[in-house]
Amino acid sequence: MKTFSATPAEIDKKWILIDAEGVVLGRLASIVAMRLRGKHKASFTPHMDMGDNVIIINADKVQMTGKKREEHFYWHTGHPGGIKSRTKQQILEGAHPERVVYQAVKRMLPGNRLSRQQMTNLRIYAGAEHPHEAQSPEVLDVKSMNKKNTRS
Repeated sequence: MKTFSATPAEIDKKWILIDAEGVVLGRLASIVAMRLRGKHKASFTPHMDMGDNVIIINADKVQMTGKKREEHFYWHTGHPGGIKSRTKQQILEGAHPERVVYQAVKRMLPGNRLSRQQMTNLRIYAGAEHPHEAQSPEVLDVKSMNKKNTRS
């Protein structure tokens, strides 16, 4: 039996809509990373962009367990002594709360060129509105997949 390897003509991309309200961040990020990569498909080919286009709404209402809201995100400005940090709580309350979800998904993908290409298929919105109604996305209910996916 020959090993199946998908070609660009055989790739079928769908649009998926996920509501992040009340969903635990890490569980949401792992499901989204799997969808972006295309590992949920039987025809998964590791070197091809097989994943779906994912739309996440209500990213500002994502939940975290334990004291993870007080954990810091660090970055460096490139200048001497330029280490900076913000807590996840500060980012969620700030101007761009979708960055917490973006970083969580990005860090669950391998750090290569293909993953950077796959991240362009991810769209995250802080509120409930999104401009992708024309693509008629399928709703993926992450809350009902597992009772541990939600937090009250």
